[in-house]
Amino acid sequence: MTGVLRPGFAQVRVLDLDEALVHYRDRMGLELVEVAGDGRAYLRAYDEFDRHSIVLREADEPGLDVMGFKVASEEVLEFYAGKLRAAGLMVSTIPAGEQPGLGRRVRFVTPTGHAIDLFASMERAENGPMIDNPDLWRTEPRGMRVIRFDHCLLYGDDIDATAAVFRDVLGFSLTEQVVTPDGEETIAIFLTCSTKAHDLALVRYPGKGKLHHVSFLLESWTDIGHAADLMTRYNISVDIGPTRHGITRGQTIYFFDPSGNRNEVFCGGYQFYPDHPVRTWTADEAGKAIFYYERALNDRFMTVVT
Repeated sequence: MTGVLRPGFAQVRVLDLDEALVHYRDRMGLELVEVAGDGRAYLRAYDEFDRHSIVLREADEPGLDVMGFKVASEEVLEFYAGKLRAAGLMVSTIPAGEQPGLGRRVRFVTPTGHAIDLFASMERAENGPMIDNPDLWRTEPRGMRVIRFDHCLLYGDDIDATAAVFRDVLGFSLTEQVVTPDGEETIAIFLTCSTKAHDLALVRYPGKGKLHHVSFLLESWTDIGHAADLMTRYNISVDIGPTRHGITRGQTIYFFDPSGNRNEVFCGGYQFYPDHPVRTWTADEAGKAIFYYERALNDRFMTVVT
């Protein structure tokens, strides 16, 4: 573990908040914490201790406003703010309470144009996971039975400089990468601040600030199948899957919310430790790397972003 503990939240833009709530609350199974006075909806998964992890904001175009990472303490937050400034990044402070229950945040913008927040404190969920003689869950999981918000895949131009910020400033590790056959250019980068295969992924793209997907953890391959059943039952737009990744080895299905933001539900994947070597794929094997069973990419997966 580094001073950055884990992904903490994602604030996603949606075109119609009511439609989005049906998708994220009723179909995926997230709990609606509140629709606040600021018009944003705050949600969490049943196995998350913090108050919320997904924020939905109604807007004129879909996409990602900001991704937040939780750090170990206020002292660590200040330490990273200083390191980010020393690295030449513009750093701003978001006051406590800008999102209900969320403490002070330090914000920077990556070279790929993505807003990233670091924070040390968030209120605990009122009905979070049990801790005294705990049952598996307090309230029976619904919908796709999402366990937690897990990671994001972000598209942008200068992924090398963005990866350097996460590695050199924030202490992330490189777990896996896709490079051109000659090894001269990196196409995709997978980073972790934990023992997961990835907490953040980056793909090279001719533009800034794009979202490829927001990912949620399920418990098992059986749950992936259950999610696929729900997608067919409710005519949710599916991108690809159920299938498996070569990269990270996760079992997965990709689909879209009503606004066109891509979601992923997945399970499995390998565990990473800092002494492990980096796993490298070459672009000529990218089909197998991304979709291990199909061994081929579909154009929509590579080009549709918000």
